[in-house]
Amino acid sequence: MTRRNVEVGILITRVLTGLIFLLHGLSKFQGGIGGTMGFFQSMGLPSWLAPVVAVLEIAGGIALIIGLFTRIAGVVTACIIIGTLVTAHKGDPFLMGTEFNYLLLITSLQMAIGGSALLSLDGVLWRKERSQNRRLAEN
Repeated sequence: MTRRNVEVGILITRVLTGLIFLLHGLSKFQGGIGGTMGFFQSMGLPSWLAPVVAVLEIAGGIALIIGLFTRIAGVVTACIIIGTLVTAHKGDPFLMGTEFNYLLLITSLQMAIGGSALLSLDGVLWRKERSQNRRLAEN
């Protein structure tokens, strides 16, 4: 397997993970944010947290799709999913709907740890710095 093949796989993971977060964030505003705020309150969370989470999902999703600050976006989306697992899905068995959240957690952690350079703004903006760091590491 070539490095290029690995990067293509990471690109697909990054874009699809971003799309999922973007759509989930947007869905919280459909029909008004009030329903989501009520859901947050029913779990004992402050209602003001609902629009914050929605905006973070949207911003994180867009950042992943375009590959800008990919590692930071990975951390943000991982934190959102951890929050979901310990609140909305607390105590749910693995095969009763939480497996999707664990998959999103893993893909978010992949972005946080490894980033993604192929077809990303990160790759364009920091290419020179990366190549200098690679040369230093080889010496």
